[in-house]
Amino acid sequence: MEVAMAAQIGVTGLAVMGANLARNLARNGFTVALHNRHVDKTDALLERYGSEGNFVRTESLQELVDSLEKPRRVLIMVKAGDPVDSVINALEPLLEKGDIIIDAGNSNFQDTRRREAALAKKDLHFVGIGVSGGEEGALNGPSIMPGGSKESYEALGPLLEKISAHVDGQPCCAWIGTDGAGHFVKMVHNGIEYADMQVIGEAYDLLRQGAGIEPAEQAKIFEEWNKGTLSSFLIEITAEVLAHTDAKTGKPFVDVVVDAAGQKGTGRWTVMSALELGSPTSGIAESVFARGLSSQRAQRSEAQNVLGGGEVEVSVGDDFVEDVRKALFASKLVSYAQGLDMLTGAAKEYNWDLKLDEIASLWRGGCIIRAELLKDITKAYSAEEKPANLLFAPVFVEAMTEVLPAWRRVVATAVQLGIPVPVFSSSLAYYDGLRRKRLPAALTQGLRDLFGAHTYNRVDGEGTFHTLWGEDKSEVEAVDTH
Repeated sequence: MEVAMAAQIGVTGLAVMGANLARNLARNGFTVALHNRHVDKTDALLERYGSEGNFVRTESLQELVDSLEKPRRVLIMVKAGDPVDSVINALEPLLEKGDIIIDAGNSNFQDTRRREAALAKKDLHFVGIGVSGGEEGALNGPSIMPGGSKESYEALGPLLEKISAHVDGQPCCAWIGTDGAGHFVKMVHNGIEYADMQVIGEAYDLLRQGAGIEPAEQAKIFEEWNKGTLSSFLIEITAEVLAHTDAKTGKPFVDVVVDAAGQKGTGRWTVMSALELGSPTSGIAESVFARGLSSQRAQRSEAQNVLGGGEVEVSVGDDFVEDVRKALFASKLVSYAQGLDMLTGAAKEYNWDLKLDEIASLWRGGCIIRAELLKDITKAYSAEEKPANLLFAPVFVEAMTEVLPAWRRVVATAVQLGIPVPVFSSSLAYYDGLRRKRLPAALTQGLRDLFGAHTYNRVDGEGTFHTLWGEDKSEVEAVDTH
């Protein structure tokens, strides 16, 4: 007998994130149909949380589909890659024109574009949504970044907006753009998150190794920083982690954790996409490489015995802590600037109408990179004259001018002490690279022309040229072969 159509949305894949999104939907008054490949997970969720709202138990995808009102909304929460394709292939024959399949996992945006195009040919909507905030956010209100067609958002948006985080009464959820735009924006969010965590780690290392400040004392410093311009979720939890003492040894928690950082792949994808777009996300890239280096423990162990350091003894003054705070702010701001600039490049490449003020607004609550800074970033891109780069917004021009001397002092001190600060230093190099009147790329172009006849442009006129290096070094106008 067919199950009566009652549920507004179905969720398949009830691991922690899927279960928490289902519970969030139910808590907000929606009837949620539940499905999992192993039905015992469905039953475990119902037994423990069934009283939180209206759930419909199903044992098969056919039952799940039959339990949904039209247009059917089916949210997939399984591991990215082949498992998503597998669920889509099983679902597609059971659905009808206008139904919506939603992938809320961390899928690669190119996979989302492929799936959306394939399902559109069958008159089905495919929506890739970025969900940030971890397990707690999924349950209590994440930042949600949906892609897909505008039409699908009309049917899906009210549910997503209701369950998202809210800041100043506004939902941290809005339609991002077509096909893979939602997953792309979530990917860049995660890239910024990588850089943000790395600069916090560099600040901690400088305070510990450069100024001799122990973790418990640093916790108080980070607590204080969290009251000002650095106020953010990551600074807040840094204080919590640094204050924690290991129960087994009585040592600071950070001293008993292996110093090799893992990664799930979204940071790496951000860097790969940035390379394809020609977008200089050097801070994000360095944060990914820093995790890679941290994990090369065997090489690092050998290096301690064979590589010299040549460090210079440098005494840091009373203002060092404040200098590090300013350098952290500057580097953090650059990571946002690089990520948002990458979104500008992607919008042109993939024909997306990305609204940077709206995207920054979505990140103000629920997500991992939520920060006080995002209010000013949102305002900067809401202005009538939008900055070509976030750092060009008047409020940030002023802020960077104020912190720049401290930023330079911190990077110079770190180099002398032999303390690696890859994101502090690469972010400063990006800032200086933007503002310099001339870059050594002119010499690069000359070298490329000499060994490969790659041609060059001149500063004093139009046209493309080549020097006859192996002959009389005369200059000829290059012939356009396209």
